[in-house]
Amino acid sequence: MIIDIPDTTASKVAKGLVKIREEGGQVALGRVLNLVVIARPEEIESSIQAANAASSEHPCRVIVVSDSGPSESTALDAQIRVGGDAGASEVIVLKAASEVVRHTDTLVMPLLLPDAPIVAWWPSIVPARPSAEPIGAMAQTRLTDSVNSDSPEANLRTLRDNHVPGDVDLAWTRATVWRGLLATALDQPPFEPVQSVEIEGDSSHPSLDLLGAWLGKALDVRVTITGIPGAQGLTRVLLRRASGDIEFSRPDGKRATLRQPNMPEQHINLPIRSLEECLAEELRRLYPDVFYSEVLIDGLPRVETKP
Repeated sequence: MIIDIPDTTASKVAKGLVKIREEGGQVALGRVLNLVVIARPEEIESSIQAANAASSEHPCRVIVVSDSGPSESTALDAQIRVGGDAGASEVIVLKAASEVVRHTDTLVMPLLLPDAPIVAWWPSIVPARPSAEPIGAMAQTRLTDSVNSDSPEANLRTLRDNHVPGDVDLAWTRATVWRGLLATALDQPPFEPVQSVEIEGDSSHPSLDLLGAWLGKALDVRVTITGIPGAQGLTRVLLRRASGDIEFSRPDGKRATLRQPNMPEQHINLPIRSLEECLAEELRRLYPDVFYSEVLIDGLPRVETKP
């Protein structure tokens, strides 16, 4: 069920949600968190779709705030989605002029579930300091996505310079499976040091930088990233060792091949992770990701990118 509420206030929207619940039998029991999404107008639907998919694992109240542009009007247009149009969530969409949206904390406060954690998510906008944003200062977890931003590499460096515990970029989450596979491969004999690491793929994709930073910090080696024109994300990781190299190759973005000395080739299904998967993973952990913090701050200087 979708209900449009034009020219309203946040308090009226909250009352409307209570009324819908009482009249239609919709309940808020079991909601475990507040997910506040700061989205551009063109990405409202894709953000809601991802949040709805993640809500099957994490029932939540989703509040989407979008800037309708500069205007002298302070009118707020809202929409409430419950039932089949909201997955296991309650979705509230707020559209207002730039001046109103600038005070996101005041705007969403009447709509937050009490005593529930707050997660702030910017699907493509990457604030220089997420923790200093109005909603970021209220949130326990702040999710950005430099992959979908206008300047991925520059934004990743900015996030590094202004990082505080609780900040996480979904470019890190997109590399979770790669990290697991590489750790497993290295946890087998011969247990000898890795001499260098080479990574190939879309050099503008920040997941390559973060994976390289993780390997560089964990193995205490320099990491080289080489750009491959037309590559789909991360396509190859090569770990050089004295007894022979470990190589993961995924040229098609779907299926990876593991090659290592004196072992038969292994083929692994490794599709590019969806936004829904990444969002659901981060909503499982409502505490600071210590490993991400260390990799972002200490690991990135070890990475060298070649054009």
